[in-house]
Parts: sequence; structure tokens; C-alpha cells
Amino acid sequence: MKEQLIREIRTQMSQFLSETQMDKLHEVLLDCFSNIIIEITDEEQYRKNNNDYLRMYIAAKEIEGCSEKTIHYYRSTIHKLLVSMDKDIKKITTEDLRLYLAMHQKEHNASKVTMDNIRRILSGFFSWLEDEDYIIKSPARRIHKVKTEQIIKDTFSDENLEVLRNACPALRDLVLIEFLSSTGVRVGELVKLNRQNINFQERSCIVFGKGSKEREVYFDARTKLHLQEYLDSRTDNNEALFVSIRSPYERLSISGVEKRLKKLGSLTHVDHVYPHKFRRTLATMAIDKGMPIEQVQMLLGHVRIDTTMHYAMVNQNNVKNSHRKYIG
Repeated sequence: MKEQLIREIRTQMSQFLSETQMDKLHEVLLDCFSNIIIEITDEEQYRKNNNDYLRMYIAAKEIEGCSEKTIHYYRSTIHKLLVSMDKDIKKITTEDLRLYLAMHQKEHNASKVTMDNIRRILSGFFSWLEDEDYIIKSPARRIHKVKTEQIIKDTFSDENLEVLRNACPALRDLVLIEFLSSTGVRVGELVKLNRQNINFQERSCIVFGKGSKEREVYFDARTKLHLQEYLDSRTDNNEALFVSIRSPYERLSISGVEKRLKKLGSLTHVDHVYPHKFRRTLATMAIDKGMPIEQVQMLLGHVRIDTTMHYAMVNQNNVKNSHRKYIG
């Protein structure tokens, strides 16, 4: 047991001391422990199990209001590391993490975006352990952000949106297109909405975003008229804002919205029709028309403004026109 304690002390101090200092520390520890008897009958009293640390971290994330999807991703990512390491959390080093990330990328041919997400999750976990004084220093501190390519993702053109509107076989589908394109809500927020959440007078509604945070979003006059027409035409008593077209008129699910939009895309030959593309289109359009980025951030419900910038891709034609206007 003494040797184990000495090894742990040496491991935790190795990042702060030189080799000469480490040798001296080892001598001092041997001398100090030479006449001490250590009795530990239960190993769990000495050190918490890795799964206990993971369980406590996940509990902390749940208290912070993270979604079930996020919690699952955190738990799965960290659990895979701990199983792969098969060593006490306190003994995991920066080199261990680098090797793990390199092997994971090679085995799964993971993208840079995926690898940076894994790095970010592991960094958050070890930083929490450090903040809670379970470890001296996070081994992830010296692992830097993975540089990723900035890919400009497509948005819908005005013509795309008109084509989709004209192809809708049912009024509900038209309202889906209108609502997504004018509010920029997440599909998860859309399917949770109830009729009572809609304020027709103000053309607004309250949605529950990530972390169960409320925010107000707005829709245009065309969406208002079509939404009123849709609700007036319904004969069911379901409180959900959007329901299935056929009986028993159940609340529309995320997969239901995605499948319907994909089908509309196939019918119209509009590429990549999915819910999030409407959100990105709204952000890009708002910024192109001069809406302050801080207001776009609030509209989309982003905590960090750099997240908003990833959604809002500036129209290249506007850049060209501005160059001619201001520079010549």
C-alpha cells in the first residue's frame, strides 16, 4: 500500500517537478513512510471507482439542464475512454489521452469535427474533476482544439422555398414549411409546441429550447394566416400544434417531420430538405438584411455568439457588392 501511495504522489507531482526534484521527493517519501503502518481493509474507502466519478459528473450535467440526448452522448463518450484506459482516473495522463484520441480516429476513420467533439467532452469531464478537487490537474488541459475545415453549408433560395410551398399536398405541410422558415425553431422545439403556446395577436410563441430554456420566437403574416386556417380545419382535440394528417391525429414526431420534408424534397428535386436547413436559412437571411448578430443569437436561442456565426453564412454576392461600393 505504501508503494501505491508513493507512486500516486509521484504521478501527480511529475508535471510540476524536474527529474532531480522527483528523485529527491522519492527519497523523502520513502523516509517519511518508513515507520508508518497503513491499513486499508476496503479499497473503495481509499479511492472512488471510475464509474462513481462518471456518475457524479453526469448528475451534475443533469442538474445544469442538459438534454437527454446530450447526457447520453457525454456518458457514452467518457465511458468508452474509461473502458479503453482500464486504469484509475487519477493516473490518466496527457499522453494517455493523446494516444486514445489518435487510436480512436484511426480505428473509426472519424472526422475532425467528431474528434474535436470527443476532445471537448473529455476536457469538460477532467476540468470538472479538477474543479471538484478529485484530481490535481486536468490531463486534457494541454490537448488543444482540433482544427476543422470551415464548410459553407447550403441554404434555401427564395425559389426553393416557393417550389416547396407549391408542392405541399396538405395544408399542414404548407404550415410546417412556413413555420420553420419564418421562426427558425429547432425541430425538437417545433414538435413540443401546443396550440395554447401561439399568440396570434403578436405573431409569436414561446418555445422550450436546449436546457429547458424558454425563448420567444416570431412568425410572419403569411404563416399566421395559414396556421389559423390549419387549426380551424382540424376536428381533433389534440393540444399539439402539429399532428398527423390521418386519425388518430397524434402529435407529430421529429422523425415524422424529417420524413415529410425529405419526401417533399424528392417530389420537387430540391436538394437536402431537412428541418435544420430552414434554421440556417433564416439566420443567413437575417444577417444579409442587416439584422444585428446579437439579435439573431437571441432569435435562435444560442448561448454563444460564435455558434450563431456558424449558422449564418454571409451571402457572397453581398460581399462582392460591398467591395465595389466601399473599395471600388
